[in-house]
Amino acid sequence: MADTLANVSNNIRSHENNVVNGKDAKKLNGTHHDVNPAAALAKVRHEFGEHGGVNMSIEASATFTVMDPDTLRRIFAGELGPENDYFVYSRHFNPTVLNLGRQMAALEGTEAAYCTASGMSAIAAVLLQLLSNGEHVVASSTLYGGTHSLLTHFFARTCNITTTFVEIADLEEVENAIVEGKTKVLYFESIANPSLKVANISELARIGHKKGVTVVVDNTFAPMVLSPARLGADVVVHSVSKFISGAADIIAGAVCGSANFVNSMMDAQQGAIMLMGPTMNPKVAFELSERIPHLGLRMKEHSNRALVFATRLKKLGLRVIYPGLEDHPQHELLKSIGNKDYGYGGVLSLDMGTVEKANKFMSYLQNYTQFGFMAVSLGYYETLMSCSGSSTSSEMNEEEQKLAGITPGLVRMSIGYIGTLEQKWSQLEKAVLKFINEKH
Repeated sequence: MADTLANVSNNIRSHENNVVNGKDAKKLNGTHHDVNPAAALAKVRHEFGEHGGVNMSIEASATFTVMDPDTLRRIFAGELGPENDYFVYSRHFNPTVLNLGRQMAALEGTEAAYCTASGMSAIAAVLLQLLSNGEHVVASSTLYGGTHSLLTHFFARTCNITTTFVEIADLEEVENAIVEGKTKVLYFESIANPSLKVANISELARIGHKKGVTVVVDNTFAPMVLSPARLGADVVVHSVSKFISGAADIIAGAVCGSANFVNSMMDAQQGAIMLMGPTMNPKVAFELSERIPHLGLRMKEHSNRALVFATRLKKLGLRVIYPGLEDHPQHELLKSIGNKDYGYGGVLSLDMGTVEKANKFMSYLQNYTQFGFMAVSLGYYETLMSCSGSSTSSEMNEEEQKLAGITPGLVRMSIGYIGTLEQKWSQLEKAVLKFINEKH
């Protein structure tokens, strides 16, 4: 089996141009504005069902049979594998999950991708693959709370892996924090949760590669909007549960990178995914593969409404944080590195001052005008809102939240697209005016 896995990079690459090959990936790095992720997705081989269905069949088997006894030996010896449709066990490889991986690789412009049971399992597996006992990470101070805890507490306790958190916009601070020979990973989010800071991916990748570290980017907030691998990132991770799923009904993750890296994660003796087993259910993979084709349409509408609402909320006097606004510190940066036509993302944040005001405002939005729901997560067709400091970033202490730019009254809003724009704006405006006109 070890030999079979050693050929995974070729296996994944050989599926009739299902993923971008290394040559094309290098070409894309310099021409990201000319590359439309939707066009890349359209080139992925369309899998048909076994009886000619326009949708592929779901391969729901945990284990696979062979017609000849010697075939199983040859599979485990690495002589046969997924490249010629020989499968042994779904924790190893599953045809339905592999198809979703090809779509994710095309979406991100990488050689290969592997899909996992959750976003956190993807992040943890990538970092454990890249890091050994006693090594070091440089990471953005503004991260999803679960990722921050993984780096701050869990890895330090279990693996003696330490992390230095930096202001990711300060390139000099980032470079100085990298300890040559000890630092192995530079980790950040393309658009940060929930501060919406935009990372200068190209420059950060340049610094990381100059220092000999692997650059890992969480692109959960910006699928279609940004393509980190085309800007120089080595590995791109996703919580597929969010925008890519789009229905708030699935937990899933993905790792996108070089075929060699995906191969290493599936190694029978050293592979973090293979050995820890965060396996995606093929039924989930099928569901997601049917949603990715319209991700581009959804992201355009998420982004369009977020920009309209952010602009109008600012005119009403609220403190709005959104990269699409010209006063956002990284507005021009995102404009220069983003993929054309996909806007500035579907999430905006409002600083309401205090947690009490934030909670009252969200209550008005949900219970008075029915604009959205008080719930964590994002990418849903309805608007979802939460007070980050007391929810998705609550793993961070007060000082860590302050360094991350998370104020007590910060409300993160994932803007949905249900209903008409003006219909939803009237609900949002009604709640805002009620809030403004009351004494606080």
